[in-house]
Amino acid sequence: MQNTGTLRFQITRILCMSALLLGLFASVGSAQETESSASSNSQEAAVLIEGDVILISFPAAEDLNTSQKIRRDGRITLPLVGEVEVSGLTPTELETALLALYDKQLVTKEVSVTVTSSSWTFYVNGAVNSPGKQVSDRRLTALEAIMEAGGPSPSANLKKVTVIRQEGDKRTTHKLNMKDVLAGKKKNIFYIQPSDIITIPDKFVIF
Repeated sequence: MQNTGTLRFQITRILCMSALLLGLFASVGSAQETESSASSNSQEAAVLIEGDVILISFPAAEDLNTSQKIRRDGRITLPLVGEVEVSGLTPTELETALLALYDKQLVTKEVSVTVTSSSWTFYVNGAVNSPGKQVSDRRLTALEAIMEAGGPSPSANLKKVTVIRQEGDKRTTHKLNMKDVLAGKKKNIFYIQPSDIITIPDKFVIF
């Protein structure tokens, strides 16, 4: 009887351990799937911007294939269609738009848009270690853009950072308190756009 009781205990223990391990593996698999999905969504959310070079391919209509660099006005010029504004769209959104634009020319409704190169310029002036024209191949927050220019100098007044942005005929000025961002008091969610002009004044400049 004692041996039987011991055997039952051991079997129960093995079953419990097996269930625990299965649950652990399922959790890991779920986490990996979630991480993969998040990564995919992040890539999908990336939008086209000025300076991107995109390859447009029509498998069933190769004469329409083209490689285009997005101009400062956010447009490209396409065969048979002319100028198309693409800045701000995701590659998938542009594919949908292209299928509509070329609807009459396409027998097989298939197109792919691939970003082959991505670089854009912005400018950082004032109290930074390497002021002037900057080139990036990725999306940057205001803080990251300042760091690309060598970071703020000791005399920088990070409470009074300004970003001048030209959007068509409209010029806007954004005021940023980067000192609070560096201190962790604010999240830096302000993203720099192509041709933005960032100015970091010296502390002794009076506004």
